[in-house]
Amino acid sequence: MARPAGLRVVAGELGGLRLVAPRDTRPTTERVREAVFSALGDRFVGESVLDLFAGSGAMAIEALSRGAARAVLVDREPAAMAAIRKNLVTTRLLNRARSVRRPARAFLQAHAPREAPFGLVLCDPPYDLGTRPLRAVLELLARPGWLSAGAAIVVERREKIGAPELPGGWVSSWQRSYGDTLIVIASTP
Repeated sequence: MARPAGLRVVAGELGGLRLVAPRDTRPTTERVREAVFSALGDRFVGESVLDLFAGSGAMAIEALSRGAARAVLVDREPAAMAAIRKNLVTTRLLNRARSVRRPARAFLQAHAPREAPFGLVLCDPPYDLGTRPLRAVLELLARPGWLSAGAAIVVERREKIGAPELPGGWVSSWQRSYGDTLIVIASTP
């Protein structure tokens, strides 16, 4: 079940709205969300967003609040799905976002959804997800049809694990550490 997390939308049309997060998760802090979206600028405005390992959905909701066109939020956990649904109702974004209960890898092994290609991908896997499984997720994402040209991929990892191995052609364009969290923004060709 979801719990109040002191979590809120930072900016945009929904700025200030409170969100909930599933128990036993570590939602991306407001400070980190603000830094990520400042680094992205307006490059995702009007684009489709894919939020893998969505948790509360706060990152995708932040993107929608700041001008993204639509979003797909993917998580395998029932508690995450409950929190995402509650947050989409609270923010009145059900007409611009949909949630999918599947493991990220299984979701990416299927055909790209109708919302593709994605101009922004948010990837915040559990901190204990190994380097190889994350690399497999990113490789699936790099297949044709999933990403628009120049798409931004935001990966959140445990700082001590380090930056993820990126698929060929992707370039790390921004990297910052916030406590034990490392954020990497990569761009596609």
